[in-house]
Amino acid sequence: MAASAKEIELVKACQRNDRQAQNAFYNLYKGRLMGVCRRYARTLAEAEDIFQEAFIKIFLNIGDLKNVESVEYWVKSTVIRTAIDYYRQHRRENEQVDYETILDDWSVSPQVYDKLSQEEILEIINAMPNGYRMVANMYYIDGYTHPEIAKILGIAEGTSKSQLARAREILKRKLKAVGLWSITL
Repeated sequence: MAASAKEIELVKACQRNDRQAQNAFYNLYKGRLMGVCRRYARTLAEAEDIFQEAFIKIFLNIGDLKNVESVEYWVKSTVIRTAIDYYRQHRRENEQVDYETILDDWSVSPQVYDKLSQEEILEIINAMPNGYRMVANMYYIDGYTHPEIAKILGIAEGTSKSQLARAREILKRKLKAVGLWSITL
């Protein structure tokens, strides 16, 4: 999505270190991208930390942004990469992943979203082990491929696939537990 004229002007003002523009830019993206942070973090406090760290990076590097029309993509990418860096720095679990057969892809029926609140969906995602949660977010929601995920996270492509398969199994169990598995593909 191309940036609006207002966003382009905000970026240019931020590149001049205009404090009011930085505040407006921050507020413009907070509502849009806090949800991204929530998907990658276990708690609201972690999501807020990630968001703050991302915006420090954004304001430090906004002067290098050449294609201001793609600011939304650049900001979202920065937030996602900051969330991944946060995950790496705060990893508490050292998950051993074996390379098992990957289940066929499946997608959640839109009816699930009608039955569960966004908060309930976030709770299910946040209950997953870190590696599974990261890969599921990157693959299903942010559209990364397994080779891209592997490169970004510094893991083998097979590990990405295995963690996604395990994340699907966890989601399947959770949906069964609330009686929603029968309406999924």
